Amino acid sequence: MRLDLSFYQKDAITLAQDLLGKLLVREINGQKIISKIVEVEAYMGPEDKGAHTYNNRRTERTEVMFWRAGHAYIYIIYGMYYCLNVVAAEEGIPQGVLIRGIEPIEGLDIIKINRPIKSRKIQDLTNGPGKLCQALDIDINLRGTDLVYGQDLYILDHQETFETIASKRINIDYAEEYRDKLWRFYIKNNIFVSK
Repeated sequence: MRLDLSFYQKDAITLAQDLLGKLLVREINGQKIISKIVEVEAYMGPEDKGAHTYNNRRTERTEVMFWRAGHAYIYIIYGMYYCLNVVAAEEGIPQGVLIRGIEPIEGLDIIKINRPIKSRKIQDLTNGPGKLCQALDIDINLRGTDLVYGQDLYILDHQETFETIASKRINIDYAEEYRDKLWRFYIKNNIFVSK
C-alpha cells in the first residue's frame, strides 16, 4: 500500500527512521523498479547548518522544501550527481530526508542498464545517493514530484524487523556543531549502506 500524506507529516528525524525498510518505486515506461530504503539522513531545516534551508534560505533550488510534506526534493552535487530527498514536516517548515542507500528488490535488469559498472559487487549499484539516482533514472526533471499521488516515483509501506543504527551524517564538515548530530540512520548489516 502506498504511503499516505499523514505518513510524511512529521519532523525529518522521525520520518527518516520511519522510511527505513519502506519500498521506493520508480516507474519508467510502464516498468517498475522497486527497492528497499536502507539508509537515510535527516535535515532539520532553518536550525540545521547542514541543510540547504538553513536560516530559512529560500531559493529556486530549495523552493520544493517549503512545500507540503511528501514531495521529492532533487538537487545536483559536484555538477553531475543527483540526490533524492523526501520533504517532511508541515508546509513552510523546510525539513527533509536524504535517501542515501537502497537495496534492489525488483527491476535489477533495468538498474544495471541505467548504471553500468565494472564492479561485480551488486551493492555498488545503489549504495550511495548519487548511485541510486543514476540506477533509478532520477534527475532534476522529477524535482517536485508528489510522492503521495504521483505515478513516476512513490513509496510503498513495507513491514520488516531490523535493527536501526544512528550515526553522524556524511560529507557535511561545513555544518559546524551540526556535523556531529546523529541524524543518519541505516539498517544494521545491510550491504547496500554507503561506505
